[in-house]
Amino acid sequence: MVHTVVPRVGQAGQHLAEEFQLVARVHLRVLRRPLLDLGQHVVYGVGVARQLGEPRLPATQVRVLVRQPVDRLLELDHHRRELMSALEDLQKQKNEVAKKIAEHRGDQTLIEQGKVIRAQIEEADSKLRAVDDEFQPLLLSVPNISSADTPIGKDDSENVVLRTVGSPRAFDFEPKPHWEIGEVRDLIRTEQAGLVSGSRFAYLTGGLVHLQFALISWALSIVCNADTLEDIADQAGLDISPKPFTPVLPPLMIKPDVFQKMARLEPREERYHIPSDDLYLIGSAEHTLGPLHMNEIIKEESMPIRYVGYSSAFRREAGSHGKDVRGILRLHQFDKLEMESFCLPEDSQKEQDFFVAIQEYLMKKLDIPYRVVICCTGDMGDPDARHLDLESWMPGQNTYRETHSADLMTDYQSRRLNTRVKRADGNEYVHMNDATLLALGRAMIAIMENYQQADGSVDVPAVLRPYMPRNLDRI
Repeated sequence: MVHTVVPRVGQAGQHLAEEFQLVARVHLRVLRRPLLDLGQHVVYGVGVARQLGEPRLPATQVRVLVRQPVDRLLELDHHRRELMSALEDLQKQKNEVAKKIAEHRGDQTLIEQGKVIRAQIEEADSKLRAVDDEFQPLLLSVPNISSADTPIGKDDSENVVLRTVGSPRAFDFEPKPHWEIGEVRDLIRTEQAGLVSGSRFAYLTGGLVHLQFALISWALSIVCNADTLEDIADQAGLDISPKPFTPVLPPLMIKPDVFQKMARLEPREERYHIPSDDLYLIGSAEHTLGPLHMNEIIKEESMPIRYVGYSSAFRREAGSHGKDVRGILRLHQFDKLEMESFCLPEDSQKEQDFFVAIQEYLMKKLDIPYRVVICCTGDMGDPDARHLDLESWMPGQNTYRETHSADLMTDYQSRRLNTRVKRADGNEYVHMNDATLLALGRAMIAIMENYQQADGSVDVPAVLRPYMPRNLDRI
């Protein structure tokens, strides 16, 4: 059963634009390699750029795209250019004086003139470094531009459900949450993990471990198979390449500068840092999958390039005090299968829709009810142009919980990473997508709660049984 809701984003966005005449144009420019197209007019929301006389939108109805005023960014950019131009002129003067000194040895007037110019260069260079110290972080703080169909909203309460698929199972007993099932069946041990590692850690044991590796093998068999991917694309009505994913075991640590280029370092308090080596533990496989083609120019005929990475992930959950303290929904350490792709700009939204179609295919095969949500402007990460979540039904909690996400970054990350594609009319920045294939802990929660039996045991979904040890159809 599928219930489709036409998103209100179009009407909301159009209504706000008409009512408030939401226009804020910025002509941004940067030298060398731009992080943004700072040579074109870009439309931003209120609080982002200079207001051109339009009424100001309520703060709750717009995405504050930057943490500092864009006017300051433009002011610094202008000052920076002036200093760079002055430095170039001074360097020319220095070279000219040096030539004259070589021709007129011992000319004290020229020697003194050279000293003055060198002092001016040092002063201008010092000023430029000071401006850069403020300019670069400010430039890095400018988020991506939201897609046209992204809802305007302040937080996840204003996300929009696009469709709901499947009907919750009718139980003839009171369904339990996964942490109770895990305790009864000795599948999850959080108390012992707390003594060893602290809160938000868990031991997974026995059949649940077999279930995790069954999920991994099954999911990889899908995304690494061109025929299956072609079927998924056809079912979703997508005209897209069925090129399989390449499986990757990525590094679990990342350098700070690369993390910054991925625009995933912040919020920094969410990250585990190893000061002795100045490395961060990744919070998802995409953090080290995305830089795979850093500083590369990819052949157009190679596109799309798709990877599926399996890794542990580490998050401090600094802002989640008191949330989901029981069970394995929100841990400091967890395992994921993550999809990452590099594609042509004109195909990037279709690529994201394909990723979501793969996620839906998995949940349909697992026979778990779910809904697809498009996230509003207030519930998106800085790099995201468009963000969709898939939320699975959890009968033990009597609610839908997020199990998958899909992020379209357009060329936001590729500009920072300098990842381009060689095309007939020149090189162009690729577009990047990342999405959850399976967050294994959350996938197992959904299975445990939807497949639980009255005696506390859990049936293994039929599609996973070929990947489980023989006769282990129930855990």
